[in-house]
Formats: sequence, C-alpha cells, structure tokens
Amino acid sequence: MTGFGEARFQSDALTIAVELRAVNNRYLKVNVRAADPYNLLEPEIERVVRRTVRRGTVQVQLAVRRQSQAQDFRLNFVALRTYAQQLRGMQHELGLAGDLSLASLLALPGVVEEPDQLHRDPSEDWAMVEPVLLEALSRFQAMRAEEGKAMASELLRLAEEVQRRLGSIRQRAPKVVEEYRGKLHERLRNLLAEMDVSLEASDLIKEVSIFAERSDITEEVVRLDSHVAQFREIMQEPESPGRKLDFVTQEMFRETNTIGSKANDVDIARQVVEIKGAIEKIRELIQNVE
Repeated sequence: MTGFGEARFQSDALTIAVELRAVNNRYLKVNVRAADPYNLLEPEIERVVRRTVRRGTVQVQLAVRRQSQAQDFRLNFVALRTYAQQLRGMQHELGLAGDLSLASLLALPGVVEEPDQLHRDPSEDWAMVEPVLLEALSRFQAMRAEEGKAMASELLRLAEEVQRRLGSIRQRAPKVVEEYRGKLHERLRNLLAEMDVSLEASDLIKEVSIFAERSDITEEVVRLDSHVAQFREIMQEPESPGRKLDFVTQEMFRETNTIGSKANDVDIARQVVEIKGAIEKIRELIQNVE
C-alpha cells in the first residue's frame, strides 16, 4: 500500500523533521536516509516502523539540525598562541609595523573550534527523535487506513462478482448432461439410420454416464463457494489478513481452473473466464494488503 506521513519538532537545541513514504511491495522493506551521524539510528528507526507496518517499501527521511549554543564553541589556545608567536616573529624579521589584534587572530583557521556533529553520539538525541517518528508514522498509517477502506470495498465487490457468476454455473451445470444426452442421441440416431443399425438404450446410458462423471463439477463448485465465504470472513479480521487472503485466493483460482477444464460447456466456460478475471484483480490487490 502507498502512504505518506510527516512530522516536525523544534526546540532551542534541535530541529527534527521526519518524512515517511511507501510504495507497494509484497514484503516489507525499510530504507532510512539521514545525514551523519544520525544514519546510525537506522536499526532503531526500522524497529519502530516494523512494529506497525507489515508490507511495502517504506522510505524514511530523517533530518536533524542541532542549534549551536555558546558553550559549544571553544578557543584553541595552542593555535592562538602559535599564530601570535609566528606573526610577531615575522613582524620583527621583516620590520613590519602595526598592531596584532585579537580580532585578527580569532579569524584564523582553527582558533575557534566549532561544534563537531560527526563526533556526536546520535543515541543521545533518540529520546527526542522517536516521538517525532511515531507522530509521522501515525499520520502515515492514517493515510494507509483510508486507502485500505477503498481497497476492502473493491475486494468485497470482486468477491461478490465471483459468487454471482458461480451461482450461474451452479444453475447451468445440471442442464449440461441433459443437453449432451439429447445431442448425442440425435447424432447417433441419424448416423445409425443411414447404416440401418439399431441403438441400444443401455449403450446410450453408458456413454452419457461416462460424460456425466467426467464433467461433474459439483465438488469444485462447493469448494469455490466455501473459499469465497472464507475470503469474506478473513476480510473482517482486524490483524494482518493479507497472507491468508493470498492463500485463499490461490485456492479459488485452482478450483476455477478445474471447473473450466471439466465442465465442457460454452456458457460455463464464459463464466469461468469472468471469474478468473475477477480473481486476478483480487490477487493484484491483496499483494499490498497487510
């Protein structure tokens, strides 16, 4: 399932922004993007995401900016003293006039040490990052829930279509044998009349019985109807029905194939084609159902 969610937090010390995006995937894959050193939080971020998300490729974008504080800056007295000594020595050696000001020394590289984010332990900020991640995840899941409602409605509609067409097959099936017997009897009667040969009723009954046995789809129709009912029940489950639906759909498709191969009837074959189309749509949808 697709989804999007974001959240932000700002304090005097930190500015945190979390963004989640997801695209369809049969399995769950979590990708985390964050600048050093916060990329080291990837295991913790993935653990939080996996608690609530079951399927999809989830992209997590984390941006953390620490606000510099006065105490974060330090003077490098060794560098300051070294610069001063070298500059005074050059003044004396070259006979240069002028005062050596503190302001000019502070502007030299390395005298004022700025905060080094790369050497900061990101776990110290996790207590502030996690609530922002959870807020973004909540919005992300809310959007996916809305998509899930629309998907559930479509799945139930397709299941209803399968059941409706299965009802047509159930009504048509008993007529297939009767029509076959009538056609076979007429064909043989015309053929044997030309050859002046009589037809024994027992022979006709035997041939029709063999056809009836081979084309009997009663068990397959009952099983497919049962699978559709089970599909509806699983749809009502509150927790992670995706893989169960996947399995039941495979069984529905298998029974439909068997009906199509055994029925030996044009009308039933048409219904089978339509049922297969509906089941294929169901299979595509449930790849993204958690």
